[in-house]
Amino acid sequence: MLERDIDIFRTVMSAGSASKAARLLGMSQPAVSMALKRLETRAGMALFERAGAKLRPTAEAQALLAEVQRHFVGMELIEQRLRTLRQLDAGQVRIASFPGLGMGFMPRVLADLGPERERTLVSLQVMPSQEVRDCVLRGEAELGLVTDNVSVAGLEHALFAHYFGVVALPAGHALAAEPVITPAQLARHPFVALNPDDLVSVRLGAICRAHGVQLRTAVETAYTSSVCEMVRSGIGVAVVNPVTACDYLHAGIEFRPFSERLEFTALTVLPSTQPPSRFVRALLPAMRRRLQADMERLAARMPPAAQALHQFQKLAAAATS
Repeated sequence: MLERDIDIFRTVMSAGSASKAARLLGMSQPAVSMALKRLETRAGMALFERAGAKLRPTAEAQALLAEVQRHFVGMELIEQRLRTLRQLDAGQVRIASFPGLGMGFMPRVLADLGPERERTLVSLQVMPSQEVRDCVLRGEAELGLVTDNVSVAGLEHALFAHYFGVVALPAGHALAAEPVITPAQLARHPFVALNPDDLVSVRLGAICRAHGVQLRTAVETAYTSSVCEMVRSGIGVAVVNPVTACDYLHAGIEFRPFSERLEFTALTVLPSTQPPSRFVRALLPAMRRRLQADMERLAARMPPAAQALHQFQKLAAAATS
């Protein structure tokens, strides 16, 4: 009875009068009024000021309505999710990814899966690596993609890939005439950098110090997609991961090989308490195939490079020291 009275209260508040609510609900006006009085009795307070047949909501009624609306929105979302799940025969898969793979790469992977994806409700959430880790630990995602600067303790984890930085240049930039670009050449132009505490930014700083140069940082930002947008706007040059570079191949940015190996690393993390689902087992090799295809597509748009753009195997210790 309480739930029905609350529903009647919500309709009255939305309709603006008991008579309109009665018509909407297919009830008599006295029945609506009785339901409101029952709710007031249960609440122990007046929810309406009455002037003849008119109802004027009190402040308490407005506060109650806010709570009721949150409840009904939540219930509607649950009902919508249940309807969606009933239309699927393979359930739901929740994936969490850091932006470098989540923004453009994972949508391409999901598109590659075709019929397998069409039978599955996929939830792809993009967030920082630390939040991805926490999400998987809490059991809120079946697969996580993280960078190598977070702890993976308590999780099943494996290397997805290493991939190596390429130089991003505004369209028509002078450096586009160079087949390979060195740190010394970068240092002569305004530079768009990842934040100083980013592990890749630290690695690039070490490379530049080894070459005796210092980059002229114009802007710092947290995500490679933001770096690419700034390069496209002509703010400066950058060294970006080649996965994100593939998102910008047709966006007015030119890419060139970097003379040094600037390492980006992505790991897969899974809950240690449950085996991966069939969908996740199909997803992992699809990710590798997509990365291979993307790196070939990017390489075809640049002068030939001395080194590969990616590597699926663990790097040798000497290469990472």
